[in-house]
Amino acid sequence: MTGGKGEINTAAILMKNVRVQGIYVGSREMFEDMNRAIALHKIRPICDRVFPFESAKSALDYMESGVHFGKICIQL
Repeated sequence: MTGGKGEINTAAILMKNVRVQGIYVGSREMFEDMNRAIALHKIRPICDRVFPFESAKSALDYMESGVHFGKICIQL
Protein backbone atom coordinates (compact mmCIF):
# COMPACT_ATOMS: atom_id res chain seq x y z
CA MET A 1 0.00 0.00 0.00
CA THR A 2 2.73 2.46 -0.99
CA GLY A 3 0.13 5.01 -2.06
CA GLY A 4 -1.46 5.03 1.38
CA LYS A 5 -4.84 4.14 -0.10
CA GLY A 6 -6.93 1.04 -0.10
CA GLU A 7 -8.65 -1.14 2.43
CA ILE A 8 -7.19 -3.86 4.57
CA ASN A 9 -9.38 -6.71 5.77
CA THR A 10 -8.12 -7.04 9.34
CA ALA A 11 -10.53 -9.91 10.04
CA ALA A 12 -8.86 -12.01 7.33
CA ILE A 13 -5.44 -11.18 8.78
CA LEU A 14 -6.52 -12.31 12.23
CA MET A 15 -8.28 -15.44 10.97
CA LYS A 16 -5.23 -16.58 9.01
CA ASN A 17 -2.77 -15.60 11.77
CA VAL A 18 -0.80 -13.45 9.32
CA ARG A 19 2.04 -11.18 10.46
CA VAL A 20 1.86 -7.68 8.99
CA GLN A 21 4.92 -5.44 9.11
CA GLY A 22 5.02 -1.94 7.71
CA ILE A 23 7.97 -0.03 6.35
CA TYR A 24 8.42 3.55 5.25
CA VAL A 25 9.69 3.78 1.68
CA GLY A 26 9.99 7.55 1.35
CA SER A 27 8.69 9.98 -1.22
CA ARG A 28 9.08 9.93 -4.99
CA GLU A 29 11.60 12.77 -4.67
CA MET A 30 13.68 10.67 -2.27
CA PHE A 31 13.49 7.73 -4.69
CA GLU A 32 14.71 9.88 -7.58
CA ASP A 33 17.53 11.32 -5.43
CA MET A 34 18.57 7.79 -4.48
CA ASN A 35 18.62 6.67 -8.12
CA ARG A 36 20.77 9.66 -9.11
CA ALA A 37 23.24 8.84 -6.31
CA ILE A 38 23.35 5.17 -7.35
CA ALA A 39 24.11 6.15 -10.96
CA LEU A 40 26.65 8.83 -10.00
CA HIS A 41 28.63 6.53 -7.70
CA LYS A 42 28.14 3.45 -9.92
CA ILE A 43 26.77 1.42 -7.02
CA ARG A 44 25.95 -2.17 -7.92
CA PRO A 45 24.14 -4.74 -5.78
CA ILE A 46 26.07 -7.66 -4.33
CA CYS A 47 24.86 -10.93 -5.79
CA ASP A 48 25.36 -13.79 -3.33
CA ARG A 49 24.17 -16.62 -5.53
CA VAL A 50 22.41 -17.29 -8.84
CA PHE A 51 19.96 -20.17 -9.17
CA PRO A 52 18.53 -21.52 -12.42
CA PHE A 53 14.76 -21.07 -12.76
CA GLU A 54 14.25 -24.80 -12.22
CA SER A 55 15.83 -24.42 -8.75
CA ALA A 56 13.58 -21.58 -7.58
CA LYS A 57 12.49 -23.68 -4.57
CA SER A 58 16.14 -24.09 -3.56
CA ALA A 59 16.62 -20.34 -3.90
CA LEU A 60 13.70 -19.71 -1.55
CA ASP A 61 15.04 -22.29 0.91
CA TYR A 62 18.43 -20.58 0.75
CA MET A 63 16.84 -17.20 1.40
CA GLU A 64 14.88 -18.61 4.34
CA SER A 65 18.10 -19.98 5.86
CA GLY A 66 19.35 -16.41 6.29
CA VAL A 67 23.00 -17.25 5.53
CA HIS A 68 23.16 -15.16 2.36
CA PHE A 69 24.89 -11.80 2.01
CA GLY A 70 23.46 -9.76 -0.83
CA LYS A 71 20.92 -10.64 -3.47
CA ILE A 72 19.70 -14.11 -4.35
CA CYS A 73 18.99 -14.24 -8.08
CA ILE A 74 16.90 -16.58 -10.19
CA GLN A 75 18.05 -16.77 -13.80
CA LEU A 76 15.28 -16.93 -16.40
